[in-house]
Amino acid sequence: MTTFSVALAARWPAPTRALLVEADPSGGDVGTRFSLKSAPGLVSLAVAARRNDDRALVWQHTQALPGGLPVVAAPPDADRARAALSALADPATGVGILRTAASAPESVVIVDCGRIDAGSPAMSIVRSADAMILLTRAHADDLAHLARRLPAIGRWTAHPAMVLVGDGYSTAEVARELGVLPLGRVPNDPHGAAVLCGRPGPVRWGRSGPAHSALGQVAHKIAEMLISEHASPPALSQRLPATSQPMQVLRAVPGVPASPVSENGLRPAPAPLPPNHENTSRGGQAS
Repeated sequence: MTTFSVALAARWPAPTRALLVEADPSGGDVGTRFSLKSAPGLVSLAVAARRNDDRALVWQHTQALPGGLPVVAAPPDADRARAALSALADPATGVGILRTAASAPESVVIVDCGRIDAGSPAMSIVRSADAMILLTRAHADDLAHLARRLPAIGRWTAHPAMVLVGDGYSTAEVARELGVLPLGRVPNDPHGAAVLCGRPGPVRWGRSGPAHSALGQVAHKIAEMLISEHASPPALSQRLPATSQPMQVLRAVPGVPASPVSENGLRPAPAPLPPNHENTSRGGQAS
């Protein structure tokens, strides 16, 4: 999750300035991975936000990663991270500061909220965001848990999106089983992930590391899609991936309701065609 957040911020299209804020209640990883100083960071920002509403305040509490990406790193200690996030949860101070920074011209603030739930101290940040990206693996157990949470997740923000991670069910299969069309899929890319985690490897960050990795390229495409969706009403739910081959009909994922999620949930995928509809290839069902 943190690795993808770094990739998304690092590969956000120019000329927009991207800023990464680590807001994981379980503690941060970026500082340890890149040997950053303990301050400035999330804790110092939470303290400063109580008495300052300067638009540039968030930027004043950043440190730079090797590629130059500014990041507000959370402390690795969960108690300190939760305390800082609780302070930032005040809509008149902390959340307002992040919202102000995100609203500045040619700026975007990407916040890594970790594993989110209704009781998370980062929930107020999620609710004030322009968009929320939900990362999930595409195996049966992951989808079974996710399916029951979709209606609640859709009420957290007006613009939720789902991104698959790694292997498992295909994008089209997940769309059919959950009734929600994923925005994309994050590939298994050990070398690209190593760069974005600050680990030594055959590929270095520089200007070309994330850009040339499979992970970085996908992050860039997702960023472009988010920009496009923010500029116009969401339209991804109107499209399923084109395919010339009939999809294998899956059995229902254990624990996943057969009907699409409610209107309050994530954007629904197109409804399947009637069972008696035959396509031109072996009479299989089209989706």
